[in-house]
Amino acid sequence: MATDSTAETLSAAHQAPAGTEELVHPPAPSSPALTLTAALLGFALITLDASVVNVALPSIGAALGAGMSGLQWVVDAYTLSFAALMLSTGAFSDRAGASRAYGIGITVFTLASVACGLAPTLPVLVGARVVQGAAAAVVLPASLALVRQAYPDAAKRARAVALWAAGGSVAVALGPVAGGALTTVWDWRGIFFINVPLGAVALTLLVRAPRSQGRPAPLDLPGQLAAVVALTAVTFAVIEGGTAGVVSLVVAGVAGLAFVRVEARQAHPVVPLELFRSRNVTVAVAAGAACSVAFYGLVFLFSLFFQQVQGHSALYAGLMFLPMTGLIAVTNIAAGKLSGRFGPRLPMLLGQSLAAVGALVLLYVDASTPAGLVAALLVPMALGCALTIPPLTAVMMDAVPSDRAGLAAGVLNSARQVAGGLAIAAFGSLVAGGFETGLRVSLALSAGALAVTAVASVGLRVAR
Repeated sequence: MATDSTAETLSAAHQAPAGTEELVHPPAPSSPALTLTAALLGFALITLDASVVNVALPSIGAALGAGMSGLQWVVDAYTLSFAALMLSTGAFSDRAGASRAYGIGITVFTLASVACGLAPTLPVLVGARVVQGAAAAVVLPASLALVRQAYPDAAKRARAVALWAAGGSVAVALGPVAGGALTTVWDWRGIFFINVPLGAVALTLLVRAPRSQGRPAPLDLPGQLAAVVALTAVTFAVIEGGTAGVVSLVVAGVAGLAFVRVEARQAHPVVPLELFRSRNVTVAVAAGAACSVAFYGLVFLFSLFFQQVQGHSALYAGLMFLPMTGLIAVTNIAAGKLSGRFGPRLPMLLGQSLAAVGALVLLYVDASTPAGLVAALLVPMALGCALTIPPLTAVMMDAVPSDRAGLAAGVLNSARQVAGGLAIAAFGSLVAGGFETGLRVSLALSAGALAVTAVASVGLRVAR
């Protein structure tokens, strides 16, 4: 799922990642352009759903009687199932074949969207969001695999993958605005029902895609199960707190230890622990996580701030995010050029420093700050994160053998999504006790995390 992470996915795509291999002798597709359109639409759809919901949260809360913890679960149910299951869905796509996996993913995602739109209660909505996230985790690697097999020529494939990745950036920019518009002119349920015709179009286009043959691919089911239990338990502990939260922390600790033990013994682990023996891998993952904490956490908080604190409409709130999201794709491109010219360390340092300063500047925001000014003040933080992601992805890819590029990209993207989900859980709990105080603590924590990873980035071992 990608905001500025579309650049991360694009970088990994050029290195033939596991779970996205083309066929050895791919059949000539009847229409590569339609295959690309189908893949792009599916990727944009799952990316859009990661951000479109934030602006609708106050309306969902009012309709279903949800408090802050309930709204946190609406977002995190999708984010965490997406992040956790993405560790294994590349292998699933290989085993089932990309076209079949993509069809299954889009079908389940569309049906889950209907369930979200019809949800009569909060638990039903949260459950449907879990299914949505699981389906999205299948769609992402399968959609990229479709693009790879539709374009056997390397040059044409590079252009196609670039267009595929751009679809995610456009979806990120449109997500808050689309969520605000649909919630205002229709209802919060419209943000889910709109997925139905889009999913139907994607499935119709899939008919023109070549049939993909499955191939053997190892699955680490014990490791995957332990990861899901650990992430769910720690998120529950942060959101719910109290005695149940303490018990959940114990469960998370046990599951985490089991995960480490399983991964150390598995022949094909979902997260090879030896990856983290490399300082560059550790710093790249930490920096990516810090950027996700700042970006996803603050989008969540300011979606509530514009509506619940300042009293603006959902559409108005969505428009306030357009300056920051609209510049992400451009900044990704600039970051790639800077990295190519000066090496990845400089843009990483500049990006994390800019994002940290941007978070600190937002400390001066309160209920009386004009919304337009708040929208402008959000831009430095977002651009700093967008400037950081492409070079840290390059660092991650350069630190691992080429045959592990896809696995490393999956680990990095999963870590970023998990960090974003946990940030929403933690920041939501902080503002529940007093919005402006909680907002300032959240901003300070974001700035602190970015500062720590910026310092760590100084010691990267890079070519320049």
